[in-house]
Parts: sequence; C-alpha cells; structure tokens
Amino acid sequence: MTTTIPRSRVPSHILGYLRIGDKRQTKFALEHYWKGKKDKEVTQAALLEVFTTNIQDQIDAGLDIITTGDFAHYDLVLSQAVSFGVQPPRFAGAETLDTFDRQFYFARGRDHTGQYEDNAAWQMTKWFDTNYHYLVPELEAGEDFSNTDFTQVFKQVSDAQAIIEKNVQKGKTDKKLKVVLVGPVSFLYLATSKVEDKLDYLDRLLPVYADLLNQLGERGVDWVQMDEPILSLDLDSCWQQAFERAYNGLQQTPPQIIVANYFDSLGNNCNIACNLPVSGIHIDITRSSQPKQYVAQVIDHLPSHKLLSIGVVDGRSVWATDQAKAQEILLDANERLNSPHSQTYHNQPKSADGKDNQRLWVGSGSSLLHLPVDLTSEEVPENLKGKLAFAKQKLSEVVICAKLATGERQADVTATNIRLTPAQSDAQVRDGVFSDRYAKQEAKLNLPLLPTTTIGSFPQTAEIRKARRQWNNGELSDSDYQDAMKAEIRQCVTDQEELGLDVLVHGEAERTDMVEYFAQYLDGFWLAKNGWVQSYGTRCVRPPIVVGDISRPKAMTVDWISYAQSLTNKPMKGMLTGPVTILNWSFAPSDSATRDILRLQIAEAINQEVSDLQDAGIGIIQIDEPAFREGLPLKEAEHASYWKQAVDSFKHSASSAQPETQIHTHMCYSSFHDCLHHISAMDADVITIETARSGLQLLDAFKVDDNVNGADDSNGGNQAGYKGSYKGGYQNAIGPGVYDIHSPRAPDSDAIQIVIDEAQKYIPIERLWINPDCGLKTRNWEEVRQQLRNMVEMTKIVRKKYVA
Repeated sequence: MTTTIPRSRVPSHILGYLRIGDKRQTKFALEHYWKGKKDKEVTQAALLEVFTTNIQDQIDAGLDIITTGDFAHYDLVLSQAVSFGVQPPRFAGAETLDTFDRQFYFARGRDHTGQYEDNAAWQMTKWFDTNYHYLVPELEAGEDFSNTDFTQVFKQVSDAQAIIEKNVQKGKTDKKLKVVLVGPVSFLYLATSKVEDKLDYLDRLLPVYADLLNQLGERGVDWVQMDEPILSLDLDSCWQQAFERAYNGLQQTPPQIIVANYFDSLGNNCNIACNLPVSGIHIDITRSSQPKQYVAQVIDHLPSHKLLSIGVVDGRSVWATDQAKAQEILLDANERLNSPHSQTYHNQPKSADGKDNQRLWVGSGSSLLHLPVDLTSEEVPENLKGKLAFAKQKLSEVVICAKLATGERQADVTATNIRLTPAQSDAQVRDGVFSDRYAKQEAKLNLPLLPTTTIGSFPQTAEIRKARRQWNNGELSDSDYQDAMKAEIRQCVTDQEELGLDVLVHGEAERTDMVEYFAQYLDGFWLAKNGWVQSYGTRCVRPPIVVGDISRPKAMTVDWISYAQSLTNKPMKGMLTGPVTILNWSFAPSDSATRDILRLQIAEAINQEVSDLQDAGIGIIQIDEPAFREGLPLKEAEHASYWKQAVDSFKHSASSAQPETQIHTHMCYSSFHDCLHHISAMDADVITIETARSGLQLLDAFKVDDNVNGADDSNGGNQAGYKGSYKGGYQNAIGPGVYDIHSPRAPDSDAIQIVIDEAQKYIPIERLWINPDCGLKTRNWEEVRQQLRNMVEMTKIVRKKYVA
C-alpha cells in the first residue's frame, strides 16, 4: 500500500525497566543492609547508582520519553501499598518506620531496625502468568488510605529530572518524563480483603491517586502511565464499570494519563479501555496471534482525539524483534492514526523536535523487568549471534521500531524462529489408581503417621558458592568439586537425621537453580552467564533459553541421589523439576503449538530420569511443578487446552514409575481454587503446597467431603480431555506448608501446631504430611535447624494424639 509519512517522529518509550543492576548490585546492597553490614546511607547510594544507570541507558538509547517510578526496592505493588498507608494491624507501630524500612518489614516479616518483633510476612503470589512475584496488599475494613507518604516516587522523579538536565547541559535533546503507577482498579483487584467487596474501597482510594497525580504535575511530570494489566482478563461487569468510575474521577488531574495494558489483548474490555477519559492507551501486541487485526480493532474503537501506544518489542522474550513484521503493523497504524482525515487534539504529545502532533507511540509490550540486563557481556554462540536481545538491547529496538513506523528506516530481516520436531507419540500415564498405589507405598516405606519431610533444597552456603565459583573458573578440578559437594550432602543428611525427619533429601548443593540445573544437562537449551532476572525481592534466577529440540543425553541426578541414599537407611527423595515449570521458567517461544511440543519433549526427558532413579533404588521421587498454574493463559477460552497439555505432560513425566514408587509434586504461591480438578488429574501420590504465608486460605480448595466419593465429570475434567477430578476435594495425600520459609523469622512450636490442627480439618490425617512451605535454599543453617526442630517436635506431639 502507499503510505503517507507524517512529518513528525513517532515517540518511543518503554513500560518499565529492570532494577537489579548489571552485576546484581541491588540484590547485594539490600542483603548487606539487612545483615547490618552496610548502613542505610551507603545502601541507598548503591541503589541510586543503579537507578542512574537505568535512566541514562534510556537516554543513550534515544528514547523520547523517559520512564521512572518503577524502581522498587522490593516490589512495585508493595511500594505503592506502603505509600498509600496500607498497614495490617499485626504490624502495629510500623508507621514510625520510614517507607524504606517499612516495606522490608512487611515483605520479610522482620524489622531490620530491631524495634519490632518478627511477624507473619505479607502473602506473595505470581504476577499474572510470569515467574515474578508481587506482595499482596492486605486491606482492612474501613481502610481509608490516610497515612500516605509519596517520598520514594518523588525522589525518583527528582533524580530522573536531574539526570535528564545534565544530559541537556551536555547538548543532548531534552526528554519528557513518564511515571509508572499501578492503576487504581488493578491495585484493588490484586489486593486481598476478608471483610469487604474490594470495589467498596475505590471511592476512598481515588482521592489518594488524585493527590499523588496533582503533586506529580506540580513537579513537572509530563505523563503518568497507569498500569492496568487486569484489562487482559475476562472481567465481569462490576470490574469493567469500575474503570469508568476510576478514571472519571481522575480526568482533571495535571499529568496526562496513558492507561497501559499488557501480557494479552484487551478482548472484551476493548471498548471500555478505548473510551476511558484519558489521553491514550497502551496495548501489547507481542502476545497476540493476530497482531495486525488486533491493532485495527483497537483503532476502530479509539476516539480520534486519543493516542495509541503499541508495544511491538516483547518485554518477556530474549529473541530479537521481527522488524519486518513490526514495520508492516506500525506503518499501517501510523497511516490510520495520522491521516489527514484524523482529528487531533490540544493535549496530544509533541514530537521531540516540537513539530506535528502524533497519535502513535511505539514501546515495549510490557516492562523489561522480566529480561536479563545486557547481552554484550555474554559469549553468544555463532548460531545465535544477531538473534538475541536483552533489556539494554531492547531499548534500541524500541527506538528502531519508532523509525520503522514512519519509513525513516527499513527493517532488517533476521530469522529468529526455532524449528522443532513434532512429537512422535502421545503422552503416557502410569499404571494403577492412587488408593492401591498408596497402600503398596506405605507397606514398602513403613513411614509413621504424619511423615515429616522438606521440599528439597537446603541452604546454599558461602562454601558451596565458593567451590562452584572456583570450579567454573577452572581453579577446582571436577573430582575436587564433586568431593566438596559430597561433603555438603553428607552434612545435610546428618543434620536431617539428627533433626528426626522421616523422609530426607540430599539438599541440592550441586544445583544453582531448579530449572537452570536441568537445562545445562538437556540438549536444546543455552544458558547466558549473566542472564539474571528478578523473581522476587532480591531473589534472582537465570532462565535458560530454548534454542531447539529438547532431549536428555544422559542421567542428570542419579549419581547424586544414589550417593545420598547410601548415607542413610531412611527414604531419600529424588528431586526433579517438572516439564511445565522448566518450560515456563525458560525463555521459550510464546505460541501455544510450539510450547506444547517443547513441554512434551521435556516430559519425556524427566520420564527417563524417573526410570533411572527408580532402577537405582530410589523409592520416592518429587517432580516439582510450582509453575503449574502460572502458565495458565489469561483468557478463559484458552484454559481447557492449556490444562490438557499441562496435565498430560506431568503424567507422562511420571509414567515410568511403578506403583510402589511414590511420586510427589510441589506447588507454591498460586491460587488453586479454580483448578483443583486439574491438580487432581495430575494424580501425584503426594502434593506439597504453600499455606502458611497465605494464612491457610489455599487449604480450603483441597477440603475433602467424606460424603462424596469418586470422580465427578461435571466439573470440567472430561471437557479438558481426561478424568480424575473430584467433587469431594483432593483425594490424594497432601503436605500443607506449616511455616513460611521466605521469612527469616522462626515460628515457635505453637504457631506450627495451629497450622497442623487446622490442616486436619481439611485433610484426613492418614493422608497428611508435614513440611515447610517451600525449599530452604535462601535461609541459613541456624534458621533452618531451629525451624525444622520446632516442626518435628510439634509433629511428635500431635502424632501422640492419634497413635495408641
């Protein structure tokens, strides 16, 4: 088609940037602060260095609009909740702490200053379908959001403005400033409240937003980006109407507002989003199967006086942007939005050179928070060169795409798609039904009532990290490294036996991460040396990158687990990561067809490992699936297909297990109320879940009604293509976490007994296991020993009530 090119530039921006630093400076600065090794002034200076680099990176890349406000010290939702004065009653007195220390007290359950006692930390859960975790705001009855403190966001604004001004003084072009906030409707949706309809808080919350917006306007902020990711969900009419209420109440505030949606299309919320009384909206087309049609649909609904920001650079993919595809979409959008027949309005942004108004912006699909920092520090294999882009490279891609939108630049054509071999066979299932299998397992394992165990990992000590670092640098031979890891495993087994645990683990000393470890032994993955990504707080992971068909050339865990089993007469669990989690926590293509192939390929690799562990005499094997629900598509229409594939892949991974081999799985930090029948269909013999941090709320989903027996096909099991879902709750064995491992606080025995007593109301005691919420990797041995000692002692006390 012939395209009329507008004279003005298309403004470029991102939705947010990562905050860990290229060498994880944020992580180490905060952890040193919590341990008392650095004071607050030194810590904040280190954080400011990372912040400054982030702003400068955006300027150097040539972005027209600089984004700030998202540099949270722990989590953006938590920071915003604290700034709004949200404070659960159990943290009485915490208002005397500044917002810097208060957020850590809420997140960790421990006050760094020592003024207040340890407390139960805020619940943590997944950020939509990502592996990033946010802290869930706890709203009380009558919450009035009166104790506001916007110091942190105002400091980011002033610091960013100072950096921009320094660049102007050096002759660089002035930049507009955009502040990121979690929008009011999404904030309430993501919060929790036991006593009120969450939308009842909206009228109390809007004046707080209005006050904040007004103050940002007074400080010279040009734009505010209101993140409203729940617009990607299938919302009911009440939540849809809440958007109109919210933004009608904010339309008179000074900075111009752009409402940002990401991770999926607007779907049935398109008309509502397009007609909000704001200056524009942002859409993410990187997760759309038909992006050109999606853009056209939005433009058709968008009033002619509003701007449209199109996210064409994927904020969750390490693959380079398909420039040709992006240019085709952007040229068409620019023509439709800025044709002579399109009206303009006085509030539209000026281009960087002050010329024509522009209704099109180009940006990242979502925040770049979910990506590693910089590809230039990596030794990229020849076959991948020119095909990858980390966060810093994505900044330049956004600028390039803005130029593609006007035809100022022509697309570079780079093939980035991976080619896979379709599965040669269908997923398999193991023999037997749970009741028969569990009876055989009990006879073989001879475990006591309420067996105690842990989730798998034990502390990664300084000695472990030092040995691994020396080994990676060639300073330690393979045999010396193996000896060092075996020494750690021996000590871990000894400690568990002394503590009195019933089912032991080897502690995973040799593993860096539950996904990264397996990826390095599987063909089809590439691991970036510095590819760190924030998972929660200061916890960072290195997601592997899928580069081709996945297969298992040799055993991955058998030697380590067999060695650990040789040290004890107690059962030793073999620890594996499941196919759903390995795929979800890797950088893999986003289209469902490709992911279905990869998921089953990984399942086959894990199935082979199960078979080898079983042959080596390991009687209990845990296949962890903490990401089982995380990968659920945001649109309900796609749920059935996902559940079918996810369940089938898990069942295939365990299909080689004999009835006497007990299969465990672990899930954490997700809501299970809407997917219990799919979890039941996985047919794991034992599932361990997080319950302590969420206040036992998850247990309600697993409640068993003894008056109901057998499968219930009316709840969607057959619709997903399999049977095994239960109207009577979860029918297999379950281990609800009795204490929160992500907090350094050590709960006393009474607190653990409360969880055990409550769990018995939901799960028959003969099918109840006792364990922590999650793995113990991030804790230290002093904390772990005390926590597990309390757990075992309380289990013994409770056990006496039921054993004659």
